[in-house]
Amino acid sequence: MRLSLRRFPLRKAVPLAISRGVSSTVEHLLVTIEHDGVVGHGETGGFDTGHRHHDTDAIAAELEALVPRLAPLAPEPLQSLEPWLAALSPPARCGLDLALHDWWGRRLGCPLHRLWGLDPEACVATSVTLGLGEPEAVVARLERWWALLPASRIKLKLGSPSGLAHDLALLEAVAAALEQRRQIAGAPCELQVDANGGWDLEVAHAMLPQLQRAGVVLLEQPLAPLADPDRDTAGFAALQHGCALPLVADESCWDLADLLRLAPHVDGINIKLLKSGGLAEALLMARTARRLGLGVMLGCYSDGSLLNGAAAQLLPLVHWPDLDSHLNLIDDPFLGLDRRDDVLLPPSGPGLGVLPGPALAEEVR
Repeated sequence: MRLSLRRFPLRKAVPLAISRGVSSTVEHLLVTIEHDGVVGHGETGGFDTGHRHHDTDAIAAELEALVPRLAPLAPEPLQSLEPWLAALSPPARCGLDLALHDWWGRRLGCPLHRLWGLDPEACVATSVTLGLGEPEAVVARLERWWALLPASRIKLKLGSPSGLAHDLALLEAVAAALEQRRQIAGAPCELQVDANGGWDLEVAHAMLPQLQRAGVVLLEQPLAPLADPDRDTAGFAALQHGCALPLVADESCWDLADLLRLAPHVDGINIKLLKSGGLAEALLMARTARRLGLGVMLGCYSDGSLLNGAAAQLLPLVHWPDLDSHLNLIDDPFLGLDRRDDVLLPPSGPGLGVLPGPALAEEVR
């Protein structure tokens, strides 16, 4: 098995501001494996959740160290490679996991969602994201989304470093814009709120009635994630009492173990492939969450269409898709991720169903 890496930039058309800062450009890695004339691709890159940080250079170093070790091995059966994958950080594991799944699906000539027996007709609309900013600018961003697609589900970032008054002003402005659209266009609009861990317990409790009055349908990661799992769980348990909104864990939930500890205290989890370490864990988490009666959100960071296309293979299992990052890129280098209005579709091509575009493909060769 031949393993190779290629760095590439992803530039956002509109920089995204959340409680932890602003991002406009990131560097990601294209992970490629080749065996028996079949090629598989994966995408990965660094990210920061506030309590954990992964750097793209460190991820690349992990994967480069594997190149000679993987050379004598074959990409199948996937189970035989689990010890190699388990030793990697989640984002490094994600890049290799996606390339292996892509290779497997391409070898069999079938998209992953079909191999898993999932129904692509079960997909629902994705949310699109409004970052922090002045209310006028955030509403203008909303109008920009509406010019691109129906955008019937809106995710508003709160937890502003400027404080509660700024969060309330943003909430009021966006809720008013959504109500105006409902009245004028008769279009359905759903408002979700993601604080990205920007509140403490007191502020979160104070915000709950305001969120309900604004018609918010779910609250994601209101409290900062904590490295101590017991303290982290206790925060959700304390907030759940008196919280009438569905409560969703994101930065606090990385893998199946986190899902199981949080399950009694949340109504849903946000699965992101870079956190889970790829599709193998993500599929297990999605099926387990559904069995436990939890809602499944499927999210992204500053990801290109290859990562989001991989995540899209899971969309038939998802209640709240949140895969919009590739729609905000100036130069997404991948092809193959389709949508119907604001409903993303699992790519129909073999494997992940997404390929490097001409520029990146030429560099890979």
